[in-house]
Amino acid sequence: MILKLYENNTNPQQLRKVVELLRDGGIIIFPTDTVYAFGCDIFKPTAVEKIARYKEKDSRRSDLSFICHDLSQISEYARMSDEAFKLMRKNLPGPFTFLLQGSSRLPKLFKNKKVVGIRMPENTIALEIVRELGNPLMVSSIFTDDDTLEYLTDPELIEEKFGMMVDMVIDGGYGGLEPSTIVDCTDEEFEIIRQGKGELNY
Repeated sequence: MILKLYENNTNPQQLRKVVELLRDGGIIIFPTDTVYAFGCDIFKPTAVEKIARYKEKDSRRSDLSFICHDLSQISEYARMSDEAFKLMRKNLPGPFTFLLQGSSRLPKLFKNKKVVGIRMPENTIALEIVRELGNPLMVSSIFTDDDTLEYLTDPELIEEKFGMMVDMVIDGGYGGLEPSTIVDCTDEEFEIIRQGKGELNY
């Protein structure tokens, strides 16, 4: 199933349809400010495990990322220093993944994870889905094993390639190919682990 959403006008009725699917344990592919990504409710362990298998990761060990709606929601699921908070406030929403210490609010599946990746993309569709859902989305970028990059950027081709793996593909227009910039904020000295689309503003 493919559903068209517009970033400058997210239809509330269609948005509720997406959220109901997620609350039922469904998996979506949706746009961010970097690349299209798999997404599911972090409180639906079967969906989380399924995405982890798609990416050949162990959900209990891998640094899976979450999308949060705002800084207040981030503070519920991750612990951050005052300096990290100031850095994130300067750069979010934006194409970054901040590595932070997980909090006790994380669902059972992630209780043993010391570090979580936190995203707050500059994409209205992604942020409105999370806002309507009321808790973070687990997210992992889609992948391809060939050189046909259109299968990562064109929603119709994404649906053709990945449609059988998910319950819904959200068409939010053509996606990008450049990943997020990963910033490790777990120590006092912040470190850029991967330079991606985002240019960090200190």
